[in-house]
Amino acid sequence: MASIVLKSLSILLGLFFIFVGIMKITPKLSKDLHKDLRKEYVRYSKVFPLAQTLDFKVPSKWYRRVVGSLEVVCGLALTFVPFARVKQGANIILVVLMLMAVYSHYMVNDKFERIAPALVFFFMLVCRLVVDWQLRRKELLKLEAAAATNGEDKQTKQD
Repeated sequence: MASIVLKSLSILLGLFFIFVGIMKITPKLSKDLHKDLRKEYVRYSKVFPLAQTLDFKVPSKWYRRVVGSLEVVCGLALTFVPFARVKQGANIILVVLMLMAVYSHYMVNDKFERIAPALVFFFMLVCRLVVDWQLRRKELLKLEAAAATNGEDKQTKQD
């Protein structure tokens, strides 16, 4: 059951981030939404974490493109890559991006309606991490139990 949940979350989250990332990179899917995202990223680049402390300015165009590209690459990894470590890395990168999105929305005084989607996807990504961790732990416990059983069998045969 948990495996089905993990696969479903991986595919759905991956497809969502592929779509959203493409929207940030190119206007081919929706010109109006892309134009709105361009305006919003001008605001978000002004409140980029550590920008004032380290005295550098993040160009909004590149900030939007890098975030969009990371979302597309991580979405592709969640959806299509069969390796668990790659999916974990993509998931962690997306969690960090969602935290940055929540921070950016908060710092530019966006309403909760603008912050809510980033929070929802942050929690969905965290749920995916938890389900994956539970499955790994369950497999490890099975292996340990099997090893302990094999060890007991060897002890019985020697006696």
